[in-house]
Amino acid sequence: MKPIEFADGEVEIDASIVAEGLGIALPRLKEGMRAGTITSVSERGVDADQGRHRLTFFSEHRRFRVVVDDATGTIVQRSAVDFGDSTLPQSARKPD
Repeated sequence: MKPIEFADGEVEIDASIVAEGLGIALPRLKEGMRAGTITSVSERGVDADQGRHRLTFFSEHRRFRVVVDDATGTIVQRSAVDFGDSTLPQSARKPD
């Protein structure tokens, strides 16, 4: 499996990429996803961003984002915002 794949309208990303981006261990990521404390948003690019997706993942204290080329599954950009001991503000949970 490629790190990120698109099939049948679904996006699959290697969980280790998300865990690393959120700065947590893989078991904690899986636990948080099951509990609903780690969430995500997938956005399809339009106009100048056609052919790309932006995937954003949220934990209690961190937002991790990747921009992916749809055709190859290659990550073309990644970023993370860490709020340290502060809770992630609601404004950071919204798409730009």
